[in-house]
Order: sequence, then C-alpha cells, then structure tokens
Amino acid sequence: MFAKTTKVGFAQRVVATLVAGAMLMWSVGYYTTAQAANLTEISDLLSTSEPAVVANHTITFTTPTGVANNQTITIDFSDGPFVVGSVDFTDIDVATSSGEFSLAANCAGTEMASAVFAGTTLTITMCAGDGGLIAANGTTTIEIGTHATNQTTGDQQLTNPGLGSWEIVATAGNSADTGRTRVAIVDTVLVTAIVDTVFDFTITGLATSTAVNGTSTTGSTTVTEIPFGKLVAGQPKSLAQRLNVRTNARNGFIVTVQSDGDLDSATGAIIDNFVDGFDTSTTGNAWIPPSNDVNDERTWGHWGFTSNDSDLASPFGAEEFMAASTSPRQVFSHNGPADFSTQDIGQADVLYQVQITPLQEAADDYSTILTYVATPTF
Repeated sequence: MFAKTTKVGFAQRVVATLVAGAMLMWSVGYYTTAQAANLTEISDLLSTSEPAVVANHTITFTTPTGVANNQTITIDFSDGPFVVGSVDFTDIDVATSSGEFSLAANCAGTEMASAVFAGTTLTITMCAGDGGLIAANGTTTIEIGTHATNQTTGDQQLTNPGLGSWEIVATAGNSADTGRTRVAIVDTVLVTAIVDTVFDFTITGLATSTAVNGTSTTGSTTVTEIPFGKLVAGQPKSLAQRLNVRTNARNGFIVTVQSDGDLDSATGAIIDNFVDGFDTSTTGNAWIPPSNDVNDERTWGHWGFTSNDSDLASPFGAEEFMAASTSPRQVFSHNGPADFSTQDIGQADVLYQVQITPLQEAADDYSTILTYVATPTF
C-alpha cells in the first residue's frame, strides 16, 4: 500500500511559522515597549560652589525623545541634599530654543507649564492643551534662583549642601529620558594682596599772563612766594600757583588752604579779607573793588582767591572769589585716584587777587603765611 504525498507550498509554510511563533510569544508573556534614551549635554551651572550658601542653578540638557504636552520633567536634588527652602515657580524659568514658557504653581489656568517642588524634586508639567512641549532633540534651559526673570524676578535660591561631589538627576517625558550630572561643592579660596599707598602733592609757581578761571595773572610766583609787590590804588593784582596730586586713594583727596592771620603790617595796618572784611566763605561772588568808606578801615583794601577746579563740591564760576582766611577753604578735590596732570583730577590752579583804595595805610611789610593741606581719602 502506498501513502499519498501531500504538497505544502512555501507561502503556507511561512504563514504557519509566523502563527506558531505568535502563539509561543503569547503563551510566555512576551511584549515590546519604547526604550528610554539618555539626556545629552546635561549640566548644572552654579552661581557659587561655596558650601552651605544660597546659589542660582542653570540646568541645561538635550532630550532625544522630547517632552509632549501633558508630560513632565523632574529634577532630583536629593543628593547632598540641596535645601529647597521657599523656592517656588516664581523663582523658576523654563525655556527652549522656541522661547520662554509661562509658568504657574499648577495647570488650572492657561499657563504652558507648572513648576512645583515636592521635597527636593522639582516637577515641571507641560499643561494639557496649553501648548507647552519640547521637540525631539530639543535643548531645555531651567533657571532656578534670582536670575529667573521671565514673568517675575526670583527672590529665593537653593542652598548648597556641604563639601563634596553631588549628583543631580533629570528625567524628561513619558519615555523617561534620563541624565545625570554632578556639581562640586568646595571651600572658598581667600586671595589677598597689598598695594602700597601713593600720595604726592606739589605746588608750582605760575608765570605772568596765565589765565585762571577767567582772570589773567599780572605777575609770577614761585613754589614758596606770592609776591604782589607794590600795590596801586584801584588796580587789582593777580598771582597764581599750580597744584598737582598723584594718588591711588580709592575715594580721592581734598586740598585746603588757610592763612596764619591777617595780611597785615607790623604797624597794625590790615588788608582785609574779601569782601570788605566780611571773610566771604562761599562761592558765587564776583570780584568787586573795596568800597573805600573813610569811616570803616575794612573797606580800604581786600584780598581773596579763586580756583579753576570744577570738581569741587561748590566750584567757582568764572571770575568768582572768596576770602583767603584763617579757616580752611577747599581749593582742589577729587573723588577717586589722581594722575598728577589731568585738569580737575590731578591738577588745579589757584589765583589770589588783591585790590586797595587810596585810603589803605602805607607799609612795606604786609604779609601772611598760607598753608596748603592735602588729605587723601582711602
């Protein structure tokens, strides 16, 4: 007896194999799922790495899968741990290359995302239907701290843990793309240095016909002398000196001038202080001749000074004067380092002027001593 041969085609064998395979996988519970990817280029930039102090965090990463609407990003600060304190969504900014997300504490409103800390984990949720998402291979930047300024300016910061290397874990989207980065918390380094004090002050005589603050000198001076010479009634005489300062004082310097007494003679005669002996101590006074009252010897002659330093607290206007007095009067100042040459910073000119009337008493020894005092302010 012969058995009958049955022919099975190639296509039929393939179908049979697939069905058998499917049955086998079903019977042992075999299934497939999407695989999480690694976040790339993940980093956390701290504003300070000093232990136990508050710091801003700038977290940046790229997610291969992206974060769809209604999905989340989590940032875990439990290593250390970092202290969250009162940080909330107002201290957080989230941005991609497409722009900044609007944030709220939850998704009840129309904001694109919510941001909230639970313990030491920050969860950012792309609010359903509000347009927040991160495209595949998109780069995300999360700012936490006082540098977060998108909607409001942050006023709270995370507090660093103690010394060590601490891990921060970020997870993005339902595919759970995950990345880890580390920050090092280290002791601060004290840097010290010493810069020697510099303070140089000089006085230089000026020549005839030197213009100072709108008045031209009628004679010359030296470092130690202001020789008015013979005075003629009704003719003002003007002499000047140049002051130079070099200093590295942080807050600059002040130069004052004062006399040791009246411009007087051994006979007791006095050329009084400007104006008419009233010892004028403020700026804003145009020069006027002495008033020449025969009954008031203070009006027979007077002298005063002006400065071309416009950096003074109360600078002189053109051809304005005040009295040279036994009280210190500012003639030169600056509020920072000075270079010994720049006008109003390292250089100023002071002009002295005298004028008499025919009643001024005769004498050949009128004199006084002027003292400049230069004081740096460090």
